[in-house]
Amino acid sequence: MGNVWVYIEQEGGKIADVSLELVCKARDLADRLGVKVEALLLGDKVESLCGKLAGYGCDTVYLIEDPRLEPFTALPFARVITDMILEHRPNIMMFGATLKGRELAPRIASEKRCGLTADCTDLKIDDFDDKVNNKSYKDKLMQIRPAFGGNIIATIVNTWDDPQMVTVREGVMKMSAPDPARKAEIVKVAPKLTDFETAVSVIERVRADQEVDLKGAQIIVAGGYGVGSKENFRLIQDLADALGGEVAASRAAVDAGWVEHARQVGQTGVTVRPRLYIACGISGAIQHAAGMKESKKIIAINNDPGAPIFSIAHYAICGDLNTVIPQMIKAFKAKA
Repeated sequence: MGNVWVYIEQEGGKIADVSLELVCKARDLADRLGVKVEALLLGDKVESLCGKLAGYGCDTVYLIEDPRLEPFTALPFARVITDMILEHRPNIMMFGATLKGRELAPRIASEKRCGLTADCTDLKIDDFDDKVNNKSYKDKLMQIRPAFGGNIIATIVNTWDDPQMVTVREGVMKMSAPDPARKAEIVKVAPKLTDFETAVSVIERVRADQEVDLKGAQIIVAGGYGVGSKENFRLIQDLADALGGEVAASRAAVDAGWVEHARQVGQTGVTVRPRLYIACGISGAIQHAAGMKESKKIIAINNDPGAPIFSIAHYAICGDLNTVIPQMIKAFKAKA
């Protein structure tokens, strides 16, 4: 059985958080399979990042350095990774579901003629019985992701040729604390690139700072369709301002046009793990719960005593948010 591989996304000497999350998950999967975690680190002058990858659980780092691999362009990266896969035959290959990962992974899957599941929210190892073809598979990767607009959770199994390839959304895998004592073998690889594969060059890059950072927020106040209107969402903003938190929303509130998509929490939005999550007028459908249920403390405000959100909330307030929220703001300001 081959090892578990992770493509490491880096830029400007910094590893993307999603890649570190994937290394931690790969460690769990590899331990279950009894194999190694191996990382693919491509770029120019990036060897200094290898130690950090070891701390998060990598056994081996394949270091592919070349000036032509900086900045990122898909064609040479895809060629190098495909060549590495053909040579080493990993069992599992993981990418972040980022702009780069979504551009790379399909190219490699097409070249390798193997399956690819996009935007996974969980990964597990289990046996699989293919009742249609009357075959049994041991220790396959269960690739779990939302489907049909997030209305169901699908578990997908790839019985095609290895590697079993996935892209994984940022924030859905827990990032464990690094172990500075861990060491990894560094294997330097010279890429075989032709002029054709390096013909594309980046002339200019235009960057804009992200205005909303829900993943980094420690306090989040989220509103759902139960808030009632875009104007009434001012209550959510007022509570967030009083607590020093960020405003978020459920998909229903975003679809209604009350809040921008960047603030959507859930399977089709952002996954968050703040210290405090206050859900106001949110029913708590499984799609939303999947994006916030790992919050350390959850307070739910809803006038429906049977709302599913109450089943995952640490504190439940059954009442009209138009009455409850002003009282919460008043109480907090009085205590402050």
